Formats: sequence, structure tokens, C-alpha cells
Amino acid sequence: MDLLLLLKAAVMGVVEGLTEFLPISSTGHLILAGSLLGFTGEAAKVFDIAIQSGAMLAVIWEYRAKLWGTVSGITRDRVAQRFALNLVVAFLPAAFFGLLLGKVVKAHLFHPVPVALAFVVGGLVILWVERRHRHRFGQRDQDGLRRARVESVDDMTWLDALKVGLVQCLALVPGTSRSGATIIGAMLFGFSRKAATEFSFFLGIPTLMAAGAYSLWKERALLSVGDLPMFAVGFVVSFFSAWLCIRWLIRYVATHDFVPFAWYRIVFGGVVLLTAYTGWVAWKA
Repeated sequence: MDLLLLLKAAVMGVVEGLTEFLPISSTGHLILAGSLLGFTGEAAKVFDIAIQSGAMLAVIWEYRAKLWGTVSGITRDRVAQRFALNLVVAFLPAAFFGLLLGKVVKAHLFHPVPVALAFVVGGLVILWVERRHRHRFGQRDQDGLRRARVESVDDMTWLDALKVGLVQCLALVPGTSRSGATIIGAMLFGFSRKAATEFSFFLGIPTLMAAGAYSLWKERALLSVGDLPMFAVGFVVSFFSAWLCIRWLIRYVATHDFVPFAWYRIVFGGVVLLTAYTGWVAWKA
């Protein structure tokens, strides 16, 4: 058993768990961390996608009451039926475009420099949306503080779900951030920050678990039984770090905006571009 490889898997699991639900791109961070650790190649790309399921399991655990209520009430509860329908509607665009464009994206965009560019552009978009959101909902009228159109995931329509599902497709570009695209996109469509964040959590369950299962099946020839410990370590560490991040993020969005994450993206992306341009760091895919 290669202990150094297991240590690298654990580090990648921490990176995945802590970045999956923040609007800073887990895939982008995994690509950059893998480059620094020498954890690269086709098998590493499969590993990166597969351990996302550990982060999704953390969502299932944290929201087990809501999810169980949906499953148990699917035949009789209209709220549960609408929530399940919205998840399906929001999931379909990413499934379609992921199958259509996944191979092209992996071949051309899973590289540090495109990821860094996406970091910077995404940060600028977050700053713009947050400014717009404050302008729309931060002003007071005769009834007090204006409220978002969608305050809870149970207030969504199927059209809201379709819009969020379409913006999630932007995350096919590594460095964009799936959670960032869905959260910021939802806020742009009139969601409260909390509703946007929670729906991003829920939408990640079918999206990333399907992506992980598909990637493992498609690239199974690259893997062997000897890879199981590496995958197990990454999965478990991803679960626990993601669970801690989820609990922190829900408290954070109650009183804070995403502007600090925008500036983090811009600065971090700028550093990667600078080091790549000057040759200070030999970034590898």
C-alpha cells in the first residue's frame, strides 16, 4: 500500500469537501491541487469526479429529514411532488449537455490556465450579481425590507428549476463552479440567498452522483482493485469535510454575502495566471 498516494488522496478529499458547495469551483481546485501534488492523468480525473459522491452523501445526511419526507410523501403530498419534479427538471439540462460535451471539455479545458481564467471571470460575475441583488432587495419600501420572490425551495416553480438547471450547465467549464453557477444564477432569477444555496445542495445530489457513476463505469479499464483504498480514503475524507462546510455555509449565508468568495476567485486566479506566465510554477494537466 502506497502511503504517500493515500495521503495525496486524503488531501484531495479535503479540497473536494471544502470547495464543492462554495462558489469557488471544486473541480478547479482539484485540478490545481492535483497539479501541485503530481496527482494527474486520466485515472486522477476519474478519482476527482468519483469522490464528489462523498460530498453529496454529506448533503443527504444533513438534509435526511427533508429528503425522507419527499420520498415518503411523493404519492400524496403536493409539496413533495413539486420538489421532486423540480429536481428532475433542473437535473436534465446538465445530464444532456454533460453527455454531449463532456469529452470535449475534458480534452481541452481540464488545464490550470483555463481554470484560472474561469476563476477570474466567475469572480467578476459574482460581484455584479451581488451588487444587483443588494439593489433589488436591500432597499426598504412601505412594507419594510423587500423580500425575494423565492424565499424557500418549496416556493419554486418548474420554470424556476429549469432556469437554474440551465445555468448549472455553465459549470461544465472547470473553474466556473457548479455551486457558484447555481447559487448566483438562482439569485439572479429572484431567489433568496438561502433558497439558492439550499437548492444548489439538493441539485448536486443527482448531478454529481450520476457524473461519478458514469465516469467510473466509462473509465473502468483505467482502474484496478488496488485503487480501492485510494478511492475509499478520498470518499470518506470528502464526506466529513463537506459535512462541516455545509453546516458552516448555511449559517454564513444567513448574514453574509458572497463578495469575499468573488475576491478570492479573482486573486487566486490571478496568482495562477501570473505564475504560469512567468514560469514560477510548472502547472500540469
